[in-house]
Amino acid sequence: MCGIVGILGTKDAAQLASLGLFALQHRGQESAGIVAADGEQLRLRVGMGLASEIFDAETLKGLSGTAAAGHVRYATTGASHLKNAQPLTFNHLHGPIAIAHNGNLTNAGQLKELLEARGAIFQSSTDSEVIVHLIARSKGPVEDAIIHSLRQVIGAYSLIFLTPDKLIAARDPFGFRPLVLGKLGRAWVVASETTALNLMGARTIREIEPGEILILEKGAQPKSLRPFAERKAAKCVFEQVYFARPDSTVFGRSVMGSRRELGRQLAREMPGAKADMVIPVPDSGVPAALGFSEQSGIPFELGFVRSHYVGRTFIQPAQGLRDASVALKLSPVRELLKGKRIVLVDDSIVRGTTSRKICRMLRRVGVKEIHMAISSPPIVSPCYYGIDTPREEELIASANSPEEIRKFLGVDSLHYLSVDGLIKAAGAGATGYCTACFTRKYPTPIPDFK
Repeated sequence: MCGIVGILGTKDAAQLASLGLFALQHRGQESAGIVAADGEQLRLRVGMGLASEIFDAETLKGLSGTAAAGHVRYATTGASHLKNAQPLTFNHLHGPIAIAHNGNLTNAGQLKELLEARGAIFQSSTDSEVIVHLIARSKGPVEDAIIHSLRQVIGAYSLIFLTPDKLIAARDPFGFRPLVLGKLGRAWVVASETTALNLMGARTIREIEPGEILILEKGAQPKSLRPFAERKAAKCVFEQVYFARPDSTVFGRSVMGSRRELGRQLAREMPGAKADMVIPVPDSGVPAALGFSEQSGIPFELGFVRSHYVGRTFIQPAQGLRDASVALKLSPVRELLKGKRIVLVDDSIVRGTTSRKICRMLRRVGVKEIHMAISSPPIVSPCYYGIDTPREEELIASANSPEEIRKFLGVDSLHYLSVDGLIKAAGAGATGYCTACFTRKYPTPIPDFK
């Protein structure tokens, strides 16, 4: 999962892009980059780590220009190295261009083999560079080259392209990953989530539609192209469950509202639940726990103190780091929890190791009963569209029943939200969702992973 932001039409473009990246930092913590355009050339700065560590005032002064694009990354294809940090920049037939990508291409491996056979030399191991080489081999204006390249790829992409005088945004025909358009004075802004627009002080205009390519130029109204065949929408429902920030509006819905409704629906599917309190696994479990408490009437309590100096556990790049992060991040409130029966609410169980450590911590402080409630269905299959679950054997629910998982976690009961309940709570009436990680039903071919 990654976060992208672009802005065109203001002398403070790079500074504003850095604000957008701070707001999107939850989408990737391994590397960050900004490229700025001044009408003639592109200037790039990328680094490993958080945006706040890379973009100080002096660095941003060197990124002069009236347009900029930014990226925060967590690796789904390609290792966590500086060479894979984005935006990527290159020279096209008609001049320099940069690309920032959120998503995963499911035929990038096949295309890379074809391109290398034709003489292409790849500088990174990301799937995004495939798009770069396809553009470089396309003739005509840059817009036509982008369209020609995107017609050859399969999978998920929300993209920002930056040339010296244009910003181009594109979204795949299925709309897997979010992308929104905003306005700040006379400047245009594009970002993965509305929270980035809010921090920049921009007004949200609309969602960039699935299959849409939007061309932004200084002093002109956006030009919208729809060059792809229409597809049935397959927007990632996990954005509503976990990835997006609660203060964002994603796919036209309040993320906070969706997550509270997930909790309410979960409580409806657990009638007669008996406990002294509802405890969230912070921070991602908080909205669902609030909804569960509202629906069930069981009091809500904050049973953990969370350290905010530790990043999101799920998107740590290695299992060892994820394990260490749990104890560093969460500390149970002993006096509150000792001798109590609790409903422990979390958004999902992926590998199961983090949940097991949390439950063991609770047992050690004397929790009497743990009834674990998960505001999504069992994750049984990998995501090939931008979430770091590439191998089925990593997913505890792929080969274990809920009862086997309950025993592994050491809890008194385990309850998952049903797929139907998830879709109902997330608002399927307004948008079509991809649920492949819960159902094994993939909206696109996945040739690289067969």
